[in-house]
Amino acid sequence: MATRLVQINMKAHDDVALGRFWAEALGWGVDSEGPGVTNLEPVGFTYPDPAAVCIDIIARPEVKTVKNRVHLDLATTSTAHQAALVARLRGLGATLADVGQGDVPWTVMADPEGNEFCVLEPRPVYEDTGPVAAVVVDCADPREMARFWSQAMDWTLHEVTDDKAAMRSAKGVGPYLEFLRTPDTKSVWNRVHLDVCPYPGDDVEAEGARLRALGATDPGIDQSAIHWTVLADTEGNEFCLLSPR
Repeated sequence: MATRLVQINMKAHDDVALGRFWAEALGWGVDSEGPGVTNLEPVGFTYPDPAAVCIDIIARPEVKTVKNRVHLDLATTSTAHQAALVARLRGLGATLADVGQGDVPWTVMADPEGNEFCVLEPRPVYEDTGPVAAVVVDCADPREMARFWSQAMDWTLHEVTDDKAAMRSAKGVGPYLEFLRTPDTKSVWNRVHLDVCPYPGDDVEAEGARLRALGATDPGIDQSAIHWTVLADTEGNEFCLLSPR
């Protein structure tokens, strides 16, 4: 029994407008399963598939107050592509952002609602990921996060150091999931979080129990009105356990 990362969940004041930005940024299609929910996935994509980690944008009234602990890194194929992508994203409404990165070869940006993301310089490791190179999670202990998430999911661990851990679908496709050591501490509910999904035929309650045995915790919220399970990883980052499919 195992889960796999199928999408990220991103909160927004205007899910439609932010969905339009990210669809244009990634070249993806837009759909909606209901009011206040905008769903993004590659055109022609059959969900779920490890070739992509989709995006659900959910309308919420809360104001963004701190740097997100989960963000996207976008891939480029050349320095010219990186420059062109940055210019195109600025034309779509993104802005340059300073999160204390200093002089680095990648470009830190923020989408129209202030969610940070990076446009990376070309790196061979990301040449086959598609437009999203990695989903990146800030953390205090990459080794512990690698332990939890590599056991929680059936993805393959590619790198583990004191400063960074990286994993990817065992099929060798799609973006990486990376954990980067940062000095920041988690202080608010994450506006961007991971959604994981068991495989067809798996027992979602048994999977929830397995994740708790690995160190996941319940965030202490009323979940009676939802059909998925909200948990938190070993550093308190919320994630959702969806129904098997």
